[in-house]
Amino acid sequence: MPRMMERIKQFARSPQGRRTAGQARRAAADPRRRAQAQRLLGRLRGHRGHH
Repeated sequence: MPRMMERIKQFARSPQGRRTAGQARRAAADPRRRAQAQRLLGRLRGHRGHH
């Protein structure tokens, strides 16, 4: 698991990672996108443990 975190950190520091983070911030600022994300997260949380 520590290796995975290191890879995530490397990605976050890369130009592509920064671009992705910027897109995520813009999407989070849009109320419609935020509601869409909340519904998706709710569905994902609801399915945990049902496998």
